[in-house]
Amino acid sequence: MANERRIIKRRNFQYYMQMYDDQTEELLGHLVDVSQKGFKMDSKKQIPAGRDYRLRMDLIGEISGRPFIVFTARSKWCQTDPMDPFIFNVGFEITGMNQADAAIYKQIVEKYGS
Repeated sequence: MANERRIIKRRNFQYYMQMYDDQTEELLGHLVDVSQKGFKMDSKKQIPAGRDYRLRMDLIGEISGRPFIVFTARSKWCQTDPMDPFIFNVGFEITGMNQADAAIYKQIVEKYGS
């Protein structure tokens, strides 16, 4: 990501939370850092920029009694991890989330971001 255009600063994520394609149930990766409007995920597969996904984020018990939240997000960029050439860093912008899931996501950003 050569030009930094992010307005809201991301926060490093301190827990291993898996992200799935909710339609195919394929594991896409896990969270690396979060912001109010999006997140970065590490993935074993290259994810093309500009694609919309319906994602499921598995939650840990400390966050909610619910096992997961579901929302839509658009992949914004994808690049090879500088430390591991077999991992891709992928940036996503959240494009749709219901109010209850948005409250849980906000709690994740506030409580577990560093």
